[in-house]
Amino acid sequence: MLDGLILLGQGIAYFLTFEGIFNVVWATLLGLAIGILPGLTATMGVALLVTLTYNMEPAQAILTLMCVYLGSIFGGSRTAILLNIPGTPASAASSLDGYPLALQGRAGFAMGLATTASTLGTLVGIFFLALLAPLLTEVALNFGTYEFFWLALFGVIISGQLSGSDTPLKGYIAGILGLLVAMVGMESLHAHQRFTFGVSELSAGIDIIPAMVGAFGLAEILGQIKRHAEMRPTSVTDRVVPRFGELFQYWRTILRSGVIGTFVGIIPGVGEDVGAWSSYAAAKRFSKKPQEFGQGSHEGLIAAETGNNAVVSGAMIPTLTLALPGSAAAAVLIAAMFIHGVRPGPMLMIENAAFVYQVIAMLLLATFANLLFGLSLTRLFIRIVSIPQERLMGVIAVLCVVGSFAVTQRMFDVYVMLAFGVLGFLLREMKYPMAPLVLGIVLGDLLDLNLRRGLGLTNGDWTPFFTRPISAVLCLIVVGTILLSIPAVGRAGRRLVDTMTGKRRATGNS
Repeated sequence: MLDGLILLGQGIAYFLTFEGIFNVVWATLLGLAIGILPGLTATMGVALLVTLTYNMEPAQAILTLMCVYLGSIFGGSRTAILLNIPGTPASAASSLDGYPLALQGRAGFAMGLATTASTLGTLVGIFFLALLAPLLTEVALNFGTYEFFWLALFGVIISGQLSGSDTPLKGYIAGILGLLVAMVGMESLHAHQRFTFGVSELSAGIDIIPAMVGAFGLAEILGQIKRHAEMRPTSVTDRVVPRFGELFQYWRTILRSGVIGTFVGIIPGVGEDVGAWSSYAAAKRFSKKPQEFGQGSHEGLIAAETGNNAVVSGAMIPTLTLALPGSAAAAVLIAAMFIHGVRPGPMLMIENAAFVYQVIAMLLLATFANLLFGLSLTRLFIRIVSIPQERLMGVIAVLCVVGSFAVTQRMFDVYVMLAFGVLGFLLREMKYPMAPLVLGIVLGDLLDLNLRRGLGLTNGDWTPFFTRPISAVLCLIVVGTILLSIPAVGRAGRRLVDTMTGKRRATGNS
């Protein structure tokens, strides 16, 4: 405990330099701008910025990416409140009560509530990150090659099931597609080339950064060109900073939403939008005034903003301790960590414990920067949404090309970006989720390597994958997750639960 506090203090002190504060300021402002502009997502912002951090010192590079990540999630609520257009998918729930408040002439107050709720949500998530990361690391140290295979498979499966917009099947297909992409190139055990089709550039595999820049950056541009949404920002004339009492009366909602958001973040690949909607639904269920939800409820806006920001900190728990990304943006962060020589996973706490506490320090600094800028620059940010989309998308298109080329200075990576941009656009048009695709690419090597290494250790015997205690539990979870996604099985499970609950009530009443 004391060692953790000392490392956290050292982490904060490490970044309290001119360089650190400068990076926090510009990266947070950039993240806020990305979040404010409809169509630009946190994952896209982080992916684009990774390509610009190659020459930075590793801790400073991760600090800037973390500030952009948190800032863009936070900034998405601005357009949700002012335009009824969520800046990011994570802010969709915020528009339900934020926009009605803006129509009532209380846009400034709504943004003040969103700002403070976001800050509190992130702080709750940071508390659990500091508490759970060391504990999860100790558990993960008992994992072997068999357990990591199931863990990687679980990440892809659960992400596919929870992020599929209309059916889990689309999520599974996106996840499998990501796994196939990860298989391309020279495999790491015996250096055999797979799925290269005679193309020499493919022997090194498909780099995740150009793929992510295409899937999230270029695909967004193509989507914006197709939609061409018109934006009319609402003016802000009222009070921005909420009073202490106006927040304190919702302390239960804040705590509940922070916990929900954190644990949603821990689930691989689920993301901030699920955290926001889950927190919003729970707040409405337990609220004394559920009829006000959707009509400008302060409680609803606080729940959504607390939940989606808590996911960011929660997503860092599996990212740092298991190398399993808790969200799509965290998947890009893992790639950035590898690029900068940091290896997330169970050994990180042993080999480089200071970095884990540096990440907590980064989140704290980014949180307070968001609070400061969110409350003081509200009126200035409104002007950002007035930037013509065609000019903005032109700049982003150039950044996509430059960023992809900067990875290895190969035109091939630009072609990869273009191909994934078209693929991402088509998948979105057909309502396929992007998070499982990202998880598949990131976790594909982990899954493939541990599967073949495990089979190699047993001369092809599959038994240890199902008989080792932790493997057996993970296997049951994976199988159960798949079975419950089948409608008939899901309905039967719900009927069984209802029947058992009814019997218990009947027994209790008798």
